[in-house]
Amino acid sequence: MSSRLLPLLIVLMAGVLLALGFPLAISLAAAQQQKVVVDRIDDTARMAALAQFVTEDRTGTATEERRDLLEEELSRYYEVYGIYAGVFYRDGEAMARAPENWGVPKAGQGLKSFREALLGRRSGDPEQVWPWQRGRLIVDSPVVRDGDVVAVVVTDSPTGQMRSRILKGWLLIAAGEAVAMLVAVGAAVRLTGWVLRPVRVLDAVTHDIATGRMKSRVAAAGGPPELRRLAGSFNEMADNVENVLEQQRAFVADASHQLRNPLAALLLRIELLGLELPDGNEEIAAVRTEGRRLAQVLDDLLGLALAEHTAADLRLTDIGEVAAERVAAWRALAEEKGVALTERGAAVTAWADPIALSSALDAVIDNALKFTPAGEEVTVTVGREGETATIVVNDGGPGLADDEIDRIGDRFWRSNRHQNIKGSGLGLSITRALLAAGGGSIAYAHGEPHGLRVTVNVPRSLPTR
Repeated sequence: MSSRLLPLLIVLMAGVLLALGFPLAISLAAAQQQKVVVDRIDDTARMAALAQFVTEDRTGTATEERRDLLEEELSRYYEVYGIYAGVFYRDGEAMARAPENWGVPKAGQGLKSFREALLGRRSGDPEQVWPWQRGRLIVDSPVVRDGDVVAVVVTDSPTGQMRSRILKGWLLIAAGEAVAMLVAVGAAVRLTGWVLRPVRVLDAVTHDIATGRMKSRVAAAGGPPELRRLAGSFNEMADNVENVLEQQRAFVADASHQLRNPLAALLLRIELLGLELPDGNEEIAAVRTEGRRLAQVLDDLLGLALAEHTAADLRLTDIGEVAAERVAAWRALAEEKGVALTERGAAVTAWADPIALSSALDAVIDNALKFTPAGEEVTVTVGREGETATIVVNDGGPGLADDEIDRIGDRFWRSNRHQNIKGSGLGLSITRALLAAGGGSIAYAHGEPHGLRVTVNVPRSLPTR
């Protein structure tokens, strides 16, 4: 979720910074050019004041001293600032200018501003010159004498320094934008973490509860008030679910425990009744069988309730040694049935409850021996896969169909083909509960070339509670 929220925040913040940065950059460029234009207007106004005293008589009879003074002023202005400057009569002939080979622009913005000055108006704002352009700034000012425009002062300025100042200003703006973007990214990361921290905690606790760790709860964390309320509501829901499950388990345990005594008394009476009947009576034999089956179901229910309720006593355990012990314990029964029971694999250590693991292996090996016919083999292989220790039990039975494999471990489920085989359908459910309590798991697959392959997985590192 953070991979989607964080880029969205960064894009929004970048858009805001760009929306502020572009107008600021344009405003800076306009301000720099306006400053130059104002300076040129002041210069042209001063030159126009000097040109007023130069007579418009071009025959040389006027005072040459004032013309020479104007030419000297324009020359010094050009030498110091490098700006073309001149005073031109209405027909474009020069009254004075510097340099000598420069004249009124013949086209473009320069000609337009010259004609505006002839109408008695100073130049308007010239077009903006950007740093990547090599344009020049032309500013005109009319020379007015007795209410008439007799000449025009023209300045033609290079824009290199102005463009450099604009570029430097833009670089400062870009640096400021970069710093602001870094700060915005940091703020976005902190904001995303603050918002999503309760979500991550809630997701982790949900996974724990889904995998059987019902005691997990959402710890108090920061974040928006809505998510904190959600965490509190989740804890309340988890408490209620755990209470319901505990009540269900207690009911199963109490019911199975309380029914055992009446059932034992009933079985005893059946045995006494059987003494009064002729030997070989089929009805009494069937009643005995059903009674023992009911007793086995009650025992398995009690075992399932205890397995789901009891916490695992995890220890660093030699899995190979436990597997070898259980194989040795079941070998006599296997030989009685004519089934070869073998164990192989290296010693592997993992974190497990030895008693619970032994009980789980008993259920798996017992199930394998039930369905393996005489002359076939049941193998128990101990190995490792990364951070998991594995015990793989392969039987030589008929195996199961794909849809049946998906249902293995469901309570009271048995294949229709195996209804005549002794069992309650709770053994593998108890095995799954015993393994889950210690962070382990059990998986089922088709055996090769036939039969069923059961894999018991035990973590090699201590599971987090």
